[in-house]
Order: sequence, then C-alpha cells, then structure tokens
Amino acid sequence: MDFFTIFRTAWRSLTINKMRSVLTALGIIIGVASVIVMVSLGQGATSGITDRISSMGTNILQIMPSGGRGVMRGAGGSTLTTEDAKVIAKLPYVKNVASVAQSSNASVVVGSTTWNTSVSGTNPEMSKIKEWNFTQGGFFTQEDLDNMNKVAVLGQTVVENLNSGGNVQIGSTVSINGLSFTVIGVLPEQGSSGMQDSDDIIYIPLTTLQQRLTGSSSINSVTVQAADKDALTFLQNTITTLLRDRHRLADDADDDFRIMDSAELLSTVEDTSRILTLLLGGIAAVSLLVGGIGVMNIMLVSVTERTREIGIRMAVGATTRDILNQFMVESILLCIIGGAIGTLLGWGVSQIFGSLSGWTMKMPAWSAIMAIAFSTVVGVVFGYYPARKAAELDPI
Repeated sequence: MDFFTIFRTAWRSLTINKMRSVLTALGIIIGVASVIVMVSLGQGATSGITDRISSMGTNILQIMPSGGRGVMRGAGGSTLTTEDAKVIAKLPYVKNVASVAQSSNASVVVGSTTWNTSVSGTNPEMSKIKEWNFTQGGFFTQEDLDNMNKVAVLGQTVVENLNSGGNVQIGSTVSINGLSFTVIGVLPEQGSSGMQDSDDIIYIPLTTLQQRLTGSSSINSVTVQAADKDALTFLQNTITTLLRDRHRLADDADDDFRIMDSAELLSTVEDTSRILTLLLGGIAAVSLLVGGIGVMNIMLVSVTERTREIGIRMAVGATTRDILNQFMVESILLCIIGGAIGTLLGWGVSQIFGSLSGWTMKMPAWSAIMAIAFSTVVGVVFGYYPARKAAELDPI
C-alpha cells in the first residue's frame, strides 16, 4: 500500500472510534498544555525582570548587604547604613545615590477598603535614577525627607485596589499601618515581573519610614547611578575599598556587602530564569510521558479488538510492513493532533491566567514547536510496540 492509502485507512479507524481517540489523545493534550503554561510562566518572569533591569540603564550599581563578617551592622542585621550612602555620594563619577529601606506587608486603608502592600522608604534621587514620567503629581522633595513628612507616592496597582473604597487622588489621605499619609503622586505603570507586580508598591521618605513606621535605621540597599557607564569598574573598586574601610573589615575577612552592576544583575537573572524555565518545563513534560503510556495502552487494546480486521487485511494481501505502518500512523496522528490542541489550549490558559492574575505570560514560538515535536516523538516511541504486535499477528 502507498502512504496515502495507509494514511486514509488510519484516519478512518480513528474517526470510527471517536470517543476512544479523544480519550487517547487527552493525555497528550493535557501534557502539552502543561508544558506551554509552565514555559510561558517562566519566560514571562524572565522578560518582565530583564525589562525592569534594562529600564534602569547600563550605568547602575546595586549595593546590598551580605553574610560577611562585618563589625558594623545596622539594626535588623543589615550591614549598610544611610551614612554609607552619603559618603558614596561624594565620590567622583557618582551622579545620584538612593538609599532604600522596605517594610513588607503594610496595611493601607481608604474608607472601608484595606490593601496589603510593600512600602519603600527612599530619598528624592530615586525618581531621578528611575526617570519616572508622572501623569499625576510627583515625587517627594528633600524638604519632605528632612522633615519626615507623611507623604506617599502610590503605584498603579495600589490605586486601583483602593479606589473601590473611595476616590484616591492627589491630595487625598490614606492610612498606612495606622498613620495618615497625603498622596502627592501616582507612579507610571511599570508592569509585572512574572509573579511580582512592580506597581504594587508605595514610596515614602526614608526618614519617615525609619522613624514613624519601622523604628529601625537599617537600609536594604543602595542604588548608585554613575555619570558614565565607563566609570562603573572604577566606582565598584572604589566603593569596595571605601565600605571595607568603613565597616572595619580585616584583610582576610569577606565583604559584608555585594555590589552588582546592571549587566551582571541581568546576566544572573537570565541564568536563574533559564534554569527555572527548564525545571518547570521538565516537570510538565512528565505528564507527556504519562500521556504516551496511555497511548500505548489504548493502542494495545485496539490491536486486540481488531484482530479479525488485521487477519482479513493480511489475507487479501497486506504485508507485515503495511500493518506496522498503519498502526504507527494512527499513533503519530493521535499525538500530533493532541499536541496541536494542547498548544492552543496552553496558549489560551496562559492568556486567561495572565489576565486574571496580572502576571506576565509569554509563549515563545519555540515552545509550541518543541511541544508538538515532542508529542510526535511520543507517538513514535509509544506506538511502535503496539504496531509491531499487530504486524506479527497470525492471519489465521
């Protein structure tokens, strides 16, 4: 028999037993859809985070505390202080410096609506580093920082969730952990990074957060903007020497801080996200193997049910190869169709999930090609044994 005849015979066998074909393909559909959703989640997280880091520019250094053996430690175990940031700001080639301290899970209340979010305390230079274009209001000033004023700049997600309890606008009052703050600005939309919503945040003056909310003088990080990206290496070496001296570290002691430039940070995030994507995709691919086993089981049952049909085909001239090819084509067709349906289902679920959750979901073209190709391989691998068994049946 020629290939067209074999294909037509295999297609007729699948359409005659529609329910069995659907149930057989279901495992492949679910497996492929799972792979697509998991890869979309991982790729979305990577894309969102890299976009955020890239938007910071190529002339940024991020300084964070680490687990070194430093002597001078701020409250809460942080090795960085606002004094460190002030000294760094006086170095050559430094354009802007912003200290950041955070209070996670702060309760924000407007009217009868409560929303839990993170509050970041910083200084006015943060707005210059981020280069935010405010559509409403603006960022707080040095006067607000010096006077510990209770003013707040809200992210888009915070505004959207608080607006159900009242009209949050410039000049209105919100309660943060029981303290009243005046809204002076609304941040432009920044988007989400996978499971992290960059718009779900409130910025207040650093001194206000330290003295009125947390009671701690520690800071979580220092962001340094260089006047020129070519000066990053010089600045990193200079800051390292400066902080080791300020923290009184012995020559053989590890740094109690770490400095990352935006390029290094981007590379680290990409490597981590790539591993995460492969891990998620690998876990989801297990369901494809389970689906392949299901295909093999159903095809074995089909061989047993169609013994008479196979015998008649052999009796009228069908060769062992013809029978083998027919059952192989049936198995591959089931898996290709299941892979295509699973890809569409995975794309749809990703879009719906991303829309409802606000997470970034990104389905690359290679994931769809890989999923369908892998499902085809599953059809070949798990369809061969039943096909071989059918081909070796005695025509009598």
